[in-house]
Amino acid sequence: MTVGGCSDGDPARMADSGDTGGTGRTEAGAGRAPEPRATTPAPARTPSPTGTHPLSKTPATIPSVRTHEPARGPGWRPGDGGIVIAADSEALADEARLLAGELKLGYRGAVPARAGDVELALAPSQPGGPESYTVTTSGDRVRIAGPDEAGVFYGTRTLKQAVRSGGAMPEGVVRDRPDRPQRGLMIDIARKSFTAAWIEDRVRAMADLKLNQLGLHFSDDQGFRIQSDTHPEIVSREHLTKAEVRRILTLATSLHITVIPEIDSPGHLGAVLAAYPDLQLKDVTGRTVRGAIDIGQPASAKLLDELLTEFAGLFEGRFWNLGGDEYQALTRKDPEASFPGLAALARQEYGPEGRVQDLATAWVNDRAAVLRPQDRTLAAWNDGFFRGGQVSVDKDIQVEYWTGKEIGARPPEEYLAEGRPVVNLNDEYLYYVLGEPNDFTYPTGRRIYEQWTPLVLRGTRPVPARYAKQILGGRFAIWCDLANAQTPAQIAQGIAMPLAATAQKVWDPRPPARSWSDFRTLAQRLE
Repeated sequence: MTVGGCSDGDPARMADSGDTGGTGRTEAGAGRAPEPRATTPAPARTPSPTGTHPLSKTPATIPSVRTHEPARGPGWRPGDGGIVIAADSEALADEARLLAGELKLGYRGAVPARAGDVELALAPSQPGGPESYTVTTSGDRVRIAGPDEAGVFYGTRTLKQAVRSGGAMPEGVVRDRPDRPQRGLMIDIARKSFTAAWIEDRVRAMADLKLNQLGLHFSDDQGFRIQSDTHPEIVSREHLTKAEVRRILTLATSLHITVIPEIDSPGHLGAVLAAYPDLQLKDVTGRTVRGAIDIGQPASAKLLDELLTEFAGLFEGRFWNLGGDEYQALTRKDPEASFPGLAALARQEYGPEGRVQDLATAWVNDRAAVLRPQDRTLAAWNDGFFRGGQVSVDKDIQVEYWTGKEIGARPPEEYLAEGRPVVNLNDEYLYYVLGEPNDFTYPTGRRIYEQWTPLVLRGTRPVPARYAKQILGGRFAIWCDLANAQTPAQIAQGIAMPLAATAQKVWDPRPPARSWSDFRTLAQRLE
């Protein structure tokens, strides 16, 4: 869904303009000819009745607002006013300029609000958390306030969408906040190359949906898609330059979106290993194992740590995905028999009961240790967390739960019972896999909207509500397994409604008030 677009002149802040509508206002007496003086007294005019406006309706937005206190009044329409910022709110200047460009209004800076204006204000003592906000519409002006810049920005998205969907911001007070702190989209840019401009378009669409995380899976068997200065030999021909990535990061930061990088390991490293065949894992017969690095070689850890250190300097956000999934050594019926060298090393490191899975778990923990000093919040895919064993994944590493179909996959309740934080990427609802291989089907917005909530982590069954606080949110994921099955334009169109539905359910998991048909119609109006 493209809910964004017209530039205010800053290439990092481009977004689509809303449908501003007409102001419906004229100056009293403007353009009228002088009336002749009456020779007899004119009859007295009957005063206009007061309170003739009906109670306002809730603004139509995606995601829908949590609460709206209706009031009588005409609401606010873009007209002769401008965008201003309140005292001690200078940090909101970027948000104000963006909104001014979208609504085709002037930006006047830190000056008192007057009739027709929209005022943005930081209100640190306002309850509700940093992403909460209020929008107060009264007396032909709007005030958007929040305890942090992110919340005020989301208030501007509500205003923009209300104007686009209904021509005006309704009278009254909106109080809104997200239900989950992590809300986003993940794009597999390793198997399929995407342009920076295409990714930036997704960022703008995400921002209008109040999503706050963009995952970039940029290394896999099919490609390594970002320029590397330490290891240029691993980079695919089609890739993003670091300058392009910085441009994406600048845009994302300005729209309060954190980019989550992922260099998946110890599996899914085929593109890297093409330049380092000596580090590719081989089984007892001497056959290479696709995408798997030999975790028994010190040079393997050295190579990955050099890449992690390099890209940690590029991606300075809080979050990082370590991968950890689908290490093909562990898909064998007897990993210890298939890989005797790894089995011997595991026993040497962890005693007689040591197994190959312990080496794989220690690998994830060791990669986490490289990034943890930089105050990163770390995550790994759920099938990299093994049951039993001599080594466990570090407790501070979040579980990215995507499937129960992998060998040895554990039900989500096991992770939750251990007290682990979990993010929902349920492949039953949230996986858009190009070409629909392995029984995947393209997800529909309707299924997500009507059936899924963040508690539905695996299949269609929710986990017990007592675990709700451990489930930090969810992300919709684009996987490019059959890269040529769709063009980037087809992907953008195909994910539009599923992404909008996901945004609705991570913002407010309660049953939506709108029917699916009404939700889809609203989404079309907001395009």
